[in-house]
Amino acid sequence: MIFGNDRNSMRAAYREAWRKRSEGAPLEPLEAQIAAVVEMHPEYQKALESAGVLERDYTPEGGESNPFLHMGMHLAIHEQISTDRPEGIARLYKKALKKVGDIHEAEHRLMECLGQMLWSAHRHGSEPDERAYLDCIRRVAKGK
Repeated sequence: MIFGNDRNSMRAAYREAWRKRSEGAPLEPLEAQIAAVVEMHPEYQKALESAGVLERDYTPEGGESNPFLHMGMHLAIHEQISTDRPEGIARLYKKALKKVGDIHEAEHRLMECLGQMLWSAHRHGSEPDERAYLDCIRRVAKGK
């Protein structure tokens, strides 16, 4: 299960989706989305295949980014674009993609905007500011 509060269960969903893709087994729609994100990140593939990945802590002090957080943000961006929520993100993404020229890089730039919005909301104890988020994406689309 990918949704919930159990970190190991969510991580296991990534691992299982990647295992199935690697073995050519049929995938559920969400598993296919996860596997596609994993395919974009060869640097995370071996980690998903290794023992202990479910329990491992990734801390800024350790100098490593959290692959599950990173891939989860890709999935969040995909969901936002497919549902056009916040309203206008699908159109802005298309503009950003045209400006950036690479799907993976365009997603990473949107993820920076998403991360900034979430960090700010957490820091201020407020709701995420969709307007600021979309403004950030507009700047990406303009090449700024």
